[in-house]
Amino acid sequence: MAKALLGYVGGSDPRLLAEMRRLQQRVQDLESELGRIQAENEALTAAASHDRIMESVDAHQAEPALT
Repeated sequence: MAKALLGYVGGSDPRLLAEMRRLQQRVQDLESELGRIQAENEALTAAASHDRIMESVDAHQAEPALT
């Protein structure tokens, strides 16, 4: 009975172990890519925010520098 259950839950079948390793590697690759994309998105968001701030400053209406 225990042998049947062990086989049923995936025991030591080399094909299942190989598939498990492949899937775990794929998950790690996707997590890594997600982190890279999130960092890139944050950088783009910060750059866009900086551009909007610079556009909101109207140089023609700005007060002259003190002399």
